[in-house]
Amino acid sequence: MRAVVMRNKQLVLDEVADPVPEQGEILVRTLACGICGSDLHALKHIEKMVAAARDGGAPFVLDPGRDVVMGHEYCAEVLDLGPDTPAAVKPGDRVVSMPISFRGGFQGIGYSNEVPGGYGERMVLPALTALQVPNGLPTEHAALTEPMAVGLHAVNKARMDSSDAALVIGCGPVGLAVIAALRLKGLRPIVAADYSPMRRQLAERIGADAVVDPAAQRPVAAFEHAAGGRSAVIFECVGVPGILDQLMREAPRGGRIVVVGVCMEDDRIRPMIGINKELAMQFVLGYTPDEFAETLLALADGRIAVAPLITGRVSLDGVAAAFEALAQPDAHAKILVEP
Repeated sequence: MRAVVMRNKQLVLDEVADPVPEQGEILVRTLACGICGSDLHALKHIEKMVAAARDGGAPFVLDPGRDVVMGHEYCAEVLDLGPDTPAAVKPGDRVVSMPISFRGGFQGIGYSNEVPGGYGERMVLPALTALQVPNGLPTEHAALTEPMAVGLHAVNKARMDSSDAALVIGCGPVGLAVIAALRLKGLRPIVAADYSPMRRQLAERIGADAVVDPAAQRPVAAFEHAAGGRSAVIFECVGVPGILDQLMREAPRGGRIVVVGVCMEDDRIRPMIGINKELAMQFVLGYTPDEFAETLLALADGRIAVAPLITGRVSLDGVAAAFEALAQPDAHAKILVEP
């Protein structure tokens, strides 16, 4: 099959072996797969990603020196079932799935040398994790189940109530997913900050009550104006060195910082700032199976609107150029690969 392979920190369109489903797996045809910011990071920093995952105790078995077919935000069509595989789905069904595989132990689909991701024409998925896409939900919207579930998980981990209000720092795909989840849960007002005019506009369309350009106004000042005395829950969705220290300095006393952005570099904070202000900091990753399923249903019934996020589509031969385009914050939000 044709697939875009990460090889020596380059994206190469090549022919790779067709995946064959084993017992407990289904064979699917990729219909649409979103390009995630973590994929952009992986192309440049894959060794650091692997080292950090292993240092953190994650069951990460990827070898950066071998080929990887990335892509973990997908919607696919079932082609076949593996031998002796009972499944709740059948050939012809459209499915989404958490990007995990149990082949040879636990592996992340899209970050595995053995199991190809959605930047290829076909994949094998565990039958256990495949969820049928509800009738009427467009394929391109279903493909965003995975990234939108990230936002839902971050909001759930924040444990907010009516005495809190949210400030979202960074309105790329991760920040937009957080805004959508806050809106889904009725946690308002929502203040969002980004330097990009395009991203601020998307934040408003997804559900932010107020947006701010940090070059013109301090985000915390805009938050305090809108929050009406509520406690601050700050969602860090940027993931660059220095942002945590900056937010700790600017956060109101007693505030909470939820770290959703993935920083690939070493960073430094000053604990005394957090101590003096009695700040709380929560790091989050991924989502639970229940959150993934909840997100799919919210997409299907229109409670999460993702159409504004899709700003481009490419075939496999356009993936490398799409990675370059996504490095420009005013160019795109989410580009879908349609093999």
